[in-house]
Amino acid sequence: MKVAITGGSGFVGSALTDSLRDEGHEVIILTRNSKGKTPRKGVTYVEWLNGHHTPEKALEGLDAFVNLAGEPINSGRWTSERKQRILNSRIDATREVVSIISNLEKKPEVLVNASAIGCYGTSKSRSFTEDSDNRGDDFLARVVQQWEKEAGKAQALGVRTVYCRFGLILGKEDGALPRLVIPYKLFAGGPLGDGMQWYSWVHIDDVVGMIRFAMENEAITGPLNVTAPEPKRMKDFGKTLADVLGRPHWLPAPSVALKLALGEMSVLVLEGQCVLPLKAKENGFPFKFSHAKEALENLLGS
Repeated sequence: MKVAITGGSGFVGSALTDSLRDEGHEVIILTRNSKGKTPRKGVTYVEWLNGHHTPEKALEGLDAFVNLAGEPINSGRWTSERKQRILNSRIDATREVVSIISNLEKKPEVLVNASAIGCYGTSKSRSFTEDSDNRGDDFLARVVQQWEKEAGKAQALGVRTVYCRFGLILGKEDGALPRLVIPYKLFAGGPLGDGMQWYSWVHIDDVVGMIRFAMENEAITGPLNVTAPEPKRMKDFGKTLADVLGRPHWLPAPSVALKLALGEMSVLVLEGQCVLPLKAKENGFPFKFSHAKEALENLLGS
């Protein structure tokens, strides 16, 4: 299989690349600058988004396109300028991906485009599946809606298109977990806000598995919730994390303090949504980590 990946050097992209390469697939990573990239067997770097390169030449015969490109949402306060970068980076990259596909003589079978469960908005009482028509009106929800709309243009080119709506991705050295662990290791862990917000988490291995499942399964199209089957409220997730680490779960972080410290970005930790992976379950996806405790034990070495 020949697979192109944008955002291939990021958290999810690196894990996906390793998984594909280890099984002998050909991986092409699109990058703004290929200089200094360490050559690896089975991985080719092709430059894009710099105005004078034509990546299409290297992408003929492509089987699948995976678009993970976008400015990280959790690496700095959401100023007006940064919010615009978060939006533009996703729209511009996705628009270019669709343009590349349109210029290929033979189109890939599938475009798997990153997305996020933030599209549903936040709720402490409702649960959401791919069939839910609820759409949020906050910043993240609006970003996701525009992002998916742009990716959806690939369908007009005859390409099966999947929107992987990622939940809270847990990884050993990247993703949300390292930051969540810090206060517990300092014996200062506890609920954030009232602790009743939902954490729709997912292990990085299942993220990679679901992307590949979407690539290889023709029945998967449109939105795909990339979350574990057992979401947890923050207070319960925190207790499980504390148990795995052998640390107390007792010191709450008040909502007001978090809002002052993080500004609008506090929505990432103070609000959430209960999102269920209905489509993955209906199509027989084999989750490696369905329960938070086993996922955390795997990642934290307990």
